Amino acid sequence: MVEHGKPRKAAVAAWVGSALEYYDFFIYGTAAALVFGKIFFPSSDPAAGTLLALATFGVGYVARPIGAFILGHVGDRFGRKKVLVFTVLLMGVSTFLVGCLPTYEQVGVLAPVLLVILRLLQGLSAAGEQAGANSMSLEHAPEHRRSYYTSWTLSGTQAGQILATAVFLPVAAMPTAALQSWGWRMPFWASALVVVAAFVIRRKLDETPVFEREVAGQEQAKLPVAVLFRDHWADVLRVVFAAVIAAVSTIFTVYALSYAVNSAGLARTPMLWVGVLANIVALGAIPLWAMLADRVGRKPVFIGGSLGCALLIFAYLGAISAGNYVLVFVVGILMFGVVYSATNAVWPAFYGEMFPARVRLSGMAIGTQIGFAIAGFTPSIAAAIAGDKSANWVGVAIFTAGLCLVNVIAVLTGRDNYRVPTADLGRKDLDGGRVPMTSAGGATA
Repeated sequence: MVEHGKPRKAAVAAWVGSALEYYDFFIYGTAAALVFGKIFFPSSDPAAGTLLALATFGVGYVARPIGAFILGHVGDRFGRKKVLVFTVLLMGVSTFLVGCLPTYEQVGVLAPVLLVILRLLQGLSAAGEQAGANSMSLEHAPEHRRSYYTSWTLSGTQAGQILATAVFLPVAAMPTAALQSWGWRMPFWASALVVVAAFVIRRKLDETPVFEREVAGQEQAKLPVAVLFRDHWADVLRVVFAAVIAAVSTIFTVYALSYAVNSAGLARTPMLWVGVLANIVALGAIPLWAMLADRVGRKPVFIGGSLGCALLIFAYLGAISAGNYVLVFVVGILMFGVVYSATNAVWPAFYGEMFPARVRLSGMAIGTQIGFAIAGFTPSIAAAIAGDKSANWVGVAIFTAGLCLVNVIAVLTGRDNYRVPTADLGRKDLDGGRVPMTSAGGATA
């Protein structure tokens, strides 16, 4: 039985922690699109500098699979809470140090080397963040509302993106000299406040009842990863391919911003506002999609969102190419704020419900982070596809839509476990994932 008040407390802790964590993670992406190509790489080839800056954004995703193995083991072996406290500390410290880095003009090649090292630490932190927060929320949630409560983690991620983009609005409006010398550093230094706030919140969070029962019954796997790949390897692969839907986010927040400002000649400030408004809309859309998924299942909502993104990416990049600000705002908000939110609302529950508690954090972390690693490099792949010709946006749209279809296939092959009691999740002997529940969401006797 779920204790009264615990689900909301866990969901709020996941929301706040994810918002603070992803503020740090995404200010890097914004800075990479607007500034880093000019200050951390040689100025002799601006196009190459932009490409390299976007590649450093993707480097953070390289560390994610490695961090997933390490932090997944810690979370399944020693508890979800330890992972959540560690990740927010590591993210905050590494982000603050990015703001202290010297530029290429000051120290030469050492500047991008240090930048890459700190980006790797950010990626290591992010590897355990969402899987830990999702596991915590799912295991505290009422059985008939697991999608709703786990969706708070992704709502927090959207809030972090809002903060990350909004903080750059006044910074981007600064004169170029001030922006490139000290203005870009301010959002990174602000992460010191992030560390303190998130640490206090997560230190007060209770461990999940599921994990505490495992400890009491000595049912923990000594090497969760070994159990995971022995018994649940197919679900890990399914999550990997489903998680490439995150390419929609990286294309929207990083590549499209860089393309709009550096190639299509659109102003920085309006393009930043597109991201802010889309994420504000997402804050309202995500819980609504999640509540629908608790009623009709995860797969219909997830697949509908993926197919919608595959179509709308053509309209969004086309609007940027045409320089039509009205269409950019309308399509951008519709695609990222409404349609993409359907996938974000559902995947925390859909992935988590594939695995039993003893390997849940490892399964979610490893599967998602490998998929996210692929998505993390899509801005640099898209930049290579487009080259220096703005008309090549069609190729980028086809590439992104193709990744959306990969997600659809992966989700279609999975089992929808939304009617399975939490204690039975991950069992392979269930009939199509359908176990009777009471109207309150608990299993019948």
